[in-house]
Formats: sequence, C-alpha cells, structure tokens
Amino acid sequence: MQLASDSTTALTYCPNDGIAFSSDCYSISLKHILSGEIVYGRIRYDCQSGTMIFTAPDQVISTRGLSVKSTGKTIFFHKDFIRGTQLKDEIKKYHFFSYAINEALHFSLKEEVMMSRLFEQIELEYHNNQDEFSKELILSQLSTLLKYANRYYHRQFLHRKESDSTLYESFIEAFQKTLDVQSEVARVIPSIEYIADKMHVTPRYLSDALKVETGKTAMEHVHLYLIDQAKDLLLQPDMTVASVAYHLGFEYPQYFARLFKKKVGLTPTEYRNQKH
Repeated sequence: MQLASDSTTALTYCPNDGIAFSSDCYSISLKHILSGEIVYGRIRYDCQSGTMIFTAPDQVISTRGLSVKSTGKTIFFHKDFIRGTQLKDEIKKYHFFSYAINEALHFSLKEEVMMSRLFEQIELEYHNNQDEFSKELILSQLSTLLKYANRYYHRQFLHRKESDSTLYESFIEAFQKTLDVQSEVARVIPSIEYIADKMHVTPRYLSDALKVETGKTAMEHVHLYLIDQAKDLLLQPDMTVASVAYHLGFEYPQYFARLFKKKVGLTPTEYRNQKH
C-alpha cells in the first residue's frame, strides 16, 4: 500500500540474487523473514525472526536470498504526505527508522495480531471512497501504529546497549548543530570542509564513507536536508521564496530556486501553490 502517488524508487539488481533500492518514502513492513539478509546502509539488519521492519526515505536498502513466510504487508508513505502535520514532528523521535537501529521489531502473538489489525484499518481506509476525512483518519492510524511500535522497541532495547551512531547520523547532527548556533540574519550553509573538520575527518573521507554507507555523497545529503527544510518553510504563508532561501543560508535566491526545481521537479512557487 502506498500513501502517495508522486514517489520515486531507484532499483538495482545485484550479484548473488540480490536487489538494492532507495525510495523517497518511509516504509513499514510486517512480515516473517525465514532466511536471507537485508542490509541497511552498511549494517546487516537482524531480521531472522523479526516481524516488523522500518526504513527511512532516501536511504539505500539491499537484499539477498530473502525467503518470506506467507504474504507480507508494507505501507509506503511519502515525506510530503505527512508534511505540515503533527506526525511530521512526531516521526523525528522514532529512531527505529534510523541506520543506527539494526534490529527488526519482535512481537508476541497477541501484539502481532493487534499490529496486523492496524495495518488492515489503514488499508481499508485507503481503499475506501476517499473524502475530506480520509487523510486525517489515515494519519491518526499511522500515528497510533508508530506509538505502539515505539513502546515495543523501547521494551526490546531495555536490556540492551543502544547501537553506536553511524557516520551518517553524526554528519547530520554536526550539520544541524552548526546551523542552530548561527544567527538567522547571518546564516550561511556550512561547507563540507567545515563539517568534516568538526567531525575530525577529511572532507574526502567523509564524502567517500557516506557514499559507501548511504549511496549518497555529503553534498547530496546537504541538498536533501535543505530541500526538506525548504518544503516546510514554504508552507508558512508569511515566508516568501526569497526569505526561505536566506533563512536556509543561500546567498542568492535564484540558486535556491534552481536547486529546488532540480530536486523536486517544481519551482518553489509551484510547490507552494500545489500544497495550498
């Protein structure tokens, strides 16, 4: 089930009966993996007896030799589907979408039945005759599903040391901290060299290592981060395209507009008009 029609997925067939893919959607999968493996970034996902797996947008997932018991279910929802909603803020705290978490979620039989019912309710609403209440109801059910997943993950990790942060997470954290300490009237986009220095690595190592871990270079991640922030700001009626560009640290609004059009396929103004 896919809760957006404008999503994109890149699919590559790999040696040894494998597939690597990335998507601009979040995914939640409910299935039993009998054998084979899933690699999320550089980390092998522990899913031999797992039931639920979560992946974030724009990350590389690869599979090899997967064998699944019966039919699995997957919900895909685009980043824009939750933009401007409470769930957009809530989802940031759900670390099980992160590279740093490499365990599938394990259930008791009773818990699995309940999560399956939430999947069914979302699917039923999605295929129902959609009206002005449909999206609100689906968002509410998604939020409930994720809250339960968060509870069960918290229990699962209670007696276990949390995974160390990946290079990707450290990079995004360093980038965000740099922006946070800047004044909004004098904000500039941190260079890769500056962030690499803060992380005590060379720029070349940072970009090459991120490419291996995520399939994208450091600059590509910077652009994705800025475009994602721009989409939120463009939904605010008091922000002009130029003020959004300056707020994000672009020296020239024209460059921001070109980058946005290249990444999104719409100009900032077209994107704003489409969402209103």
